[in-house]
Amino acid sequence: MKKIIFLFLLMLFSGSCTQKKTDLPSQELTVNSVSEDTTSTLKPFPEAENKNVISLSIQILNLLQKEQYDEFIGFIHPEKGMRFSMYAHVDPQKNKVFSREDFQKYINSNIRFTFGEKDGTGEKYVISLGKYIQEWVLKRDFSKAELLHNTFKGEGNSLNNLKEMYPNSEFTEFYISGTEQYGGMDWNALRLVFEKFEGKYYLVAIINDQWTI
Repeated sequence: MKKIIFLFLLMLFSGSCTQKKTDLPSQELTVNSVSEDTTSTLKPFPEAENKNVISLSIQILNLLQKEQYDEFIGFIHPEKGMRFSMYAHVDPQKNKVFSREDFQKYINSNIRFTFGEKDGTGEKYVISLGKYIQEWVLKRDFSKAELLHNTFKGEGNSLNNLKEMYPNSEFTEFYISGTEQYGGMDWNALRLVFEKFEGKYYLVAIINDQWTI
């Protein structure tokens, strides 16, 4: 009888320890769901690392929303810097890329950059770095978005070349679906693209996407 009780207590203790090891740290941001792309041609990373990318994405979004840029800079790739793309199509000739040093120099500056051209009008989008992040990157409240890993839910008529431009990357997508009022065409997506450097994930691109003409 004593042996049975001992084994029962041992099982309860083991289950409690396992739960503590698998729980993700609490985050300030909550998301509706996390989806995995089972058909991705990218080589999958171990599950623990997938969760790390998701956790990093939530942390980065929180920092951007709170304008805590001093801490955010540490997530920018040390060698490649970080690219901003206004739409799904990444254009190496037109997109702005900021190194850590550049980002720190210009984030609180009034100096304006041409980040691209607005869809439909072709008007150049000229704005400071700080305003670009708050008015374009964070044009929607992505803290209420669905969070996906290595898959796209936002699909419009703009060529999405993320996987071609970053074949060795891991990426996440914050997706907000469109409304019935606009036939679902007012959806928005925010994608964070990561690459590994010396064993750690760093941000190499922030890509926005939406329905384009």
